[in-house]
Amino acid sequence: MIILSINLLILSVGLLIVGLIKPGWILFWMEKPGRMPIIILSSVLFMVGVVMFTEANLEKVNANPPPVSQTKEASETPVPAVDEKTKTIKEVK
Repeated sequence: MIILSINLLILSVGLLIVGLIKPGWILFWMEKPGRMPIIILSSVLFMVGVVMFTEANLEKVNANPPPVSQTKEASETPVPAVDEKTKTIKEVK
């Protein structure tokens, strides 16, 4: 999906460049094509490509989460606790 989104981004930029130079090549069915439909079309294609690329990267990151490592020191550190009877702080291991 990442490759497809990159291809769509390249297509939208190429469509914009060619459409701004010769709008008749892209909008061949129109009698007098303007540049505004080319800008709108390439902008929509560009936004779709960016969203696809972002979603594909998000899926890739969620598919391979980084391993969670616990150090030995963190599990052996004493945890302070309050003794309810005497209201003093004691260390619990």
